[in-house]
Amino acid sequence: MTTRERILERGEPGWPPRLEHLGDPPRRLWLLGPLSPGSGPAVAVVGARRASAVGMDVARELGRGLAGIGATVISGMALGIDGAAHRGALDGGGETIAVLGCGVDVCYPPAHRGLHRRIAMLGCLISEDPPGTEPLHWHFPRRNRLIAALCSAVVVVEAGERSGALSTARHAADLGREVFAVPGSVAATSTLGSNRLLRDGATPLLGLDDLLHAVPGLRLIGGRTVASQTTPAGPSPAPASTLAARLLELVAGGPAHPDRLLEELGLDAPSLSRLLTRLELEGGLVTLPSGEVTASRAASRGGWSGPVRV
Repeated sequence: MTTRERILERGEPGWPPRLEHLGDPPRRLWLLGPLSPGSGPAVAVVGARRASAVGMDVARELGRGLAGIGATVISGMALGIDGAAHRGALDGGGETIAVLGCGVDVCYPPAHRGLHRRIAMLGCLISEDPPGTEPLHWHFPRRNRLIAALCSAVVVVEAGERSGALSTARHAADLGREVFAVPGSVAATSTLGSNRLLRDGATPLLGLDDLLHAVPGLRLIGGRTVASQTTPAGPSPAPASTLAARLLELVAGGPAHPDRLLEELGLDAPSLSRLLTRLELEGGLVTLPSGEVTASRAASRGGWSGPVRV
């Protein structure tokens, strides 16, 4: 394990009390990231992997809105709705937890390497399987019960007839959690599962206020204004272009771990995460399966330049 991965045994201080509502709680959890899964207000936002553009927008804005009132966003880091909800929470400056069906050091799906890195730096990745465990299909139903147990409410944004999000909703209902679903077109197969949840008694979600009115823990924090983070007095930070050039120098000789980049650049974790994400989107960096970052081929050859903004 790396120094940032840690094991939390059942019964130890910090063990999430909501997991004790399960008939078969895990004996231990592996965690990666600074955030600890607590007992505060948390909402799971889940849905289809092959989500529509509208569904993705809803999940992203829901994640951002929950972050704005101080609630933790929980999901499974899958493609589609899950990833959009995580990104919305992070972009809103909030907390997010990804519950995985593989080891916390394994990025699945591979397309979410950047998201995996951001959550490891700013939120928390959780698994009941040890590091190195590959994503096997029977791990995900187990994962879904943990998502349901860790939250105060589950929102299914968009789900087809056989979506795994319906499994999470069933676990949530069995545990007495509030279950919400976003209404969708009756003509769309992509919302057949979520519409059936509404038929069977789930609460329609038309906006964040529906959550605030139905979940007591969220009502308590709903009026809270999240203060913007301030940095200590000191020298002005270097311009973004200078930081980008310095970062590319650091990775020019080979891959570097984000922890080393934090020390070398003197940035806080959110600022480094934004810089890494921007450089990767603009083609200057590549994230490796190990979580390390390295210069792209174009950057290594001196053929890359991008107007980086942080």
